[in-house]
Amino acid sequence: MNVMIIGNGGREHALAWKLAQSNKIDKIYCVPGNGGTANEKKCINIKIENIDEIATFAKENNVYLTIVGPEKYLIEGIADKFENLGLNIIGPNKKASMLEGSKEFSRNFCKKYNIQSPNYSVFNNYNSALNYIKNAKFPIVIKADGIASGKGVVIAYNFSDAKKCIYDFMIKDIFSGSGKKIIIEEFLEGYEMSIFLLFDGINYKFFQSAKDHKKINEGEKGLNTGGMGAISPHPKLDNELMKKIEEKIILPTINGIKSEQLNYKGVIFLGLMIKNNEPYLLEYNVRFGDPETQAMMPLLKSDLFDILNNIINKNLNKTEIIWDNKISCCVVLASKGYPLKYDTGYNIKFDINNTATIFHSGTIYKNGKIVTNGGRVISVVGTNINLENARKNVYSSIQNIYFENMYYRKDI
Repeated sequence: MNVMIIGNGGREHALAWKLAQSNKIDKIYCVPGNGGTANEKKCINIKIENIDEIATFAKENNVYLTIVGPEKYLIEGIADKFENLGLNIIGPNKKASMLEGSKEFSRNFCKKYNIQSPNYSVFNNYNSALNYIKNAKFPIVIKADGIASGKGVVIAYNFSDAKKCIYDFMIKDIFSGSGKKIIIEEFLEGYEMSIFLLFDGINYKFFQSAKDHKKINEGEKGLNTGGMGAISPHPKLDNELMKKIEEKIILPTINGIKSEQLNYKGVIFLGLMIKNNEPYLLEYNVRFGDPETQAMMPLLKSDLFDILNNIINKNLNKTEIIWDNKISCCVVLASKGYPLKYDTGYNIKFDINNTATIFHSGTIYKNGKIVTNGGRVISVVGTNINLENARKNVYSSIQNIYFENMYYRKDI
């Protein structure tokens, strides 16, 4: 059986690593892949990006199942293209992907189906947004309506910061159109939680939870990133909270997807804020998270291919997902300067023991060597029966990895 994974990050390497363990899989085409997938067993990197070319390749190479990593492809309609050609793909169609592709769409969806979430207002005019924040109670949350690689959310603590953010989004257009329309939300004080569900169009199943660390600096300070580390499962998720999440977030979400007749087969990633033990939906994502996937995959004991195949065959209700009874800690090694300007092309030296799992993100395989090729470069993952030992495992293993201008948080 041949499968294909679209994307070039740590998430995609982790998925490829886990899928390669299945005895049902012969080849894994990584489109375009990275330096890690270039050396992963069963994996072949394919340098194509255009949706039509990817679909043609899948058809011509007997790809049974395709998994989409980045939301960009889903929002552009790759699932529609694949389904029109009779190809199996994990991911919602273009319309359903608007749950992530448009903050306005998702917020209106939440309001319609009574999904517990922050109060919000939508603006597509700079002056209107400016007038609104003159009377706002700070802090406030400002979000670009469209996708922005995980960086389109800013917490503004005063009028001056909010004005600059709105100007950058709407006038300076730092997200190439994604911030021309913005959402301004109430700020909720609490802690964040990532919840991953699988959905086959009829049945849903809880997959796993994680705690993500978005900020570039320790103590959750500084600029937003795509994620600097993750813990899985989330240490604060208990039965009482899970019941509330199901009642107030998950069940109305599933009901809304069915009521709107959205064509959705794949992953539903709920970004939550927990305030006073009450869950609020901050955002939907329509794919696996990064770096949460890197933290989750080493804990998964079940065959990932079987799970994904049951999504295609609408058999999730018969699917048993088995996890190792451990906790996982993932730390991202980044290029100094990320998420702003950074240099690439540095050789990466590995002298790693076998107690940590390594997933590549911004790397390429060049002239027989692995070199840096992005902002987030490597994910290092350690597991143990308790969190402190998992953290010790990771941070001791990081000492055996080196590239020039390497940066990582020490408080994941």
